[in-house]
Amino acid sequence: MLKYLCKKVGQSIFTLFIVISAVFLLMRLMPEEGYFSGNYDKLDTEQKEIILTNMGLRDPLPVQLGKFYINLAKGDLGESIKYRPKVPVGEIIKTKLPYSIAFGVGAMALSLTCGLSLGVMMARSKKKFWDKIGTGYIVFINAVPAAVYFLFLQLYVTDGLNLPMLFNKNNPASWILPLVSMSLGSTAGYAMWMRRYMVDELNKDYIRLARAKGLTSTVIMFKHVMRNAFIPMAQYLPSSLLLTISGSLYIESLYSIPGMGGLLVDAIQRQDNPLVQALVLIFAVISILGLFLGDIMMAIVDPRIKLEKKEGAR
Repeated sequence: MLKYLCKKVGQSIFTLFIVISAVFLLMRLMPEEGYFSGNYDKLDTEQKEIILTNMGLRDPLPVQLGKFYINLAKGDLGESIKYRPKVPVGEIIKTKLPYSIAFGVGAMALSLTCGLSLGVMMARSKKKFWDKIGTGYIVFINAVPAAVYFLFLQLYVTDGLNLPMLFNKNNPASWILPLVSMSLGSTAGYAMWMRRYMVDELNKDYIRLARAKGLTSTVIMFKHVMRNAFIPMAQYLPSSLLLTISGSLYIESLYSIPGMGGLLVDAIQRQDNPLVQALVLIFAVISILGLFLGDIMMAIVDPRIKLEKKEGAR
């Protein structure tokens, strides 16, 4: 187990190094006005060069990358240039992160509950009412652009149910639509995969044997089928949770939620390069961490999976 964990940690660190280096180099290809606080057009060429030199942006790229890793090891993500000039990026993120965590966890809980329940009902009523309803919902979610049904919810459901159109932290009713919107896609995904895995399990020999022994359909479904069908999904739950927590770019902007997703959109629009760089790196770390935790969770949920190769095994 320890050997496997060390191997996965090493792979994750190497992948993270490649991603961070690539993001850093790509950000250096962005327009240089993203490093000036709104007075770029008023400066002459010499003044621009002095500012860029003082920021270390005229050093060779390997030197810049080395300094960046040193600052990163100290927890220094740099300072915002346009969003909140001279304010450390870490402080900006600290004020935004609680909103993304709250909505991410809430949306994840809602999508898991609804998605897995819908998948189970679809599998149990194959080609019947719930299966047709669930299939229609999954096809709709995957066929229609997300922006369309997000706007539909915001424009029409707010009037129909008398809900606030924009987020207000002091009004819990304004949290409902953002949570529902964030969970729609994940609910369809969980339902589709749960149905698929359960149908696969229902066709296996051990289920036929259980029926031959006289076990009821309820016992077979909940004690055997659901348990084994959930195992393949376990690998993707940590990454799904972490990515959901990191915030939905479109939804947070649509409902004016002051979270991480809206922050990235705002930083890109303002061309605040240091802030964009820090946020992209954070999202990359979240993705890699999710994949790592998924592998570990897969092995924990299914004890048949061996983390280490035994000697003499082929």
